Amino acid sequence: MAEHAPPAPGILYVVATPIGNMDDITLRALKILQSVQRIAAEDTRRTGRLLAHHGIQTPLVSYHEHNERQRTGELLQRLAGGEAIALVSDAGTPAISDPGYVLVHEAVRQGIAVSPIPGPSAAIAALSAAGLPTDAFLFLGFPPRKAGRRKQELLSLAEEGRTLIWYESPHRITRFTREVHEAFGERFAVIGREITKRFEEFMRGSLSDLVEELNRRGDIKGEITLLVAGCDRTKPENAQSIQEEIARALRDGRQSHSALAKEVAVRFGLTRREAYAMILAQRGVNDGARSEGGRGT
Repeated sequence: MAEHAPPAPGILYVVATPIGNMDDITLRALKILQSVQRIAAEDTRRTGRLLAHHGIQTPLVSYHEHNERQRTGELLQRLAGGEAIALVSDAGTPAISDPGYVLVHEAVRQGIAVSPIPGPSAAIAALSAAGLPTDAFLFLGFPPRKAGRRKQELLSLAEEGRTLIWYESPHRITRFTREVHEAFGERFAVIGREITKRFEEFMRGSLSDLVEELNRRGDIKGEITLLVAGCDRTKPENAQSIQEEIARALRDGRQSHSALAKEVAVRFGLTRREAYAMILAQRGVNDGARSEGGRGT
């Protein structure tokens, strides 16, 4: 690595690191990691592999959720003494659903300079490729562990118009997606899995479609981000408007009832069962009208 000026003393650098592909790191981040006196890492083994990949030998000290209260005081003393320290998490941006908030908060409170070195974030990477609205979104981190708190959180978000983003573990994603569907009804949603890694995948569709796909697969692996469309406050709220839309589609005749039910459900926030029932009802109205017309000729 080329020679460069050392970082300013007594600064805490919050350094974003790759979420998968080890080459997804900025040149500035590499320079900072090379030049600081030490790196506070969530997992020293994982960060050690990243440093080795880029030929960096800066000393590491562990800093994770189980020792952050104790280790924060030690790091603050070093910063106050003039050391430059880089804070990294296992992947992505520190303190964003990762350890780091306590250290950053205390550094700011004590007047120690904190400088962000921006880079990867799984939530932003997933949002950029999801195909959902990006002008306004709400990042919610990991869902609450307790079922009651999850239900309460979801019910409080049912009328939220912004795109919603969660992280979730692979062994809980099926349950949580089902709970979102139960709370919200049908919405367009996206699951980003193993983003930037070899087996990167985006699953897109209605919430019920995603639940079905997750159930079919059974064993899900990898880092997962769930994105859900916000509540469409402009959608028609009365059955007549929905029936008119269904009637137009039935007259057009280009879609099967199943495909139409799926489209209507996602567009109007219904379950597919509700949408299908409305389609059958409308078909009965149309058949009756044609029958009446036939008797009159």
